[in-house]
Amino acid sequence: MANPIACLLIIGNEVLSGRTRDANLQFIATGLGEIGIPLREVRIIPDVRETIVATVNEVREKFDHVFTTGGIGPTHDDITSECVAEAFGVPWEPHPVAWERLASHYAKQTPPGDFNLARQRMATMPRGATLIDNAVSIAPGFTIGNVHVMAGVPRIMQAMFATLAPTLSGGPPITSTAVHAKGAMEGAIAAGLAAIQARFPALDIGSYPYYRIDGGGVALVAKGADPAQVEEAGRAMFALLVEAGADARMGEPE
Repeated sequence: MANPIACLLIIGNEVLSGRTRDANLQFIATGLGEIGIPLREVRIIPDVRETIVATVNEVREKFDHVFTTGGIGPTHDDITSECVAEAFGVPWEPHPVAWERLASHYAKQTPPGDFNLARQRMATMPRGATLIDNAVSIAPGFTIGNVHVMAGVPRIMQAMFATLAPTLSGGPPITSTAVHAKGAMEGAIAAGLAAIQARFPALDIGSYPYYRIDGGGVALVAKGADPAQVEEAGRAMFALLVEAGADARMGEPE
């Protein structure tokens, strides 16, 4: 049975403009691999209603899981939640549990905080959404259908993912192995690497040149859900580098 696959939507003008550097992709990709849900596509889209709605509807049909980050705060440009409601064709309305939680939180502050219209947006969600709690801040994310909506702030997103991940049905964990060789050239091993990929069509095999002050080389990586195949592919890649006259080493380059 094939592993379920995922797509990540990074939502925010600040990422597209270069003002904010995304810090969530690597964390999510690694975490999903550990539970056997390989990330197959990532898109960065703006805070534009039509774009968010259309993209959510497109990718939720193509992938088993869709994860979004960004756009669920209290400001005018935090429109992800209402756009997801529109994509699913359901009302965007106060979530009773989230509403009570945030109202109580602000009432207990010293001095008491104002649970104003802006903050109420963080408790307003698509009808039928299930909350994604986090241990960092009181405002939750949510799941509706196969779409999981999380915060863009890395620390909060990571807390949400920690809550969400155990609830997801994945497949065998994605494992990987790497070999590298200083001084190796991609052009000299390309044909041999293509042959290895043909032997292991279920694996993702890649070649990644690296550069250091004292000289560069090539790292070869095999990833997949079958540990035995990954290990065998690793041995084949090591042998390929040796046959090319390179000083092959196991693992990633320092």
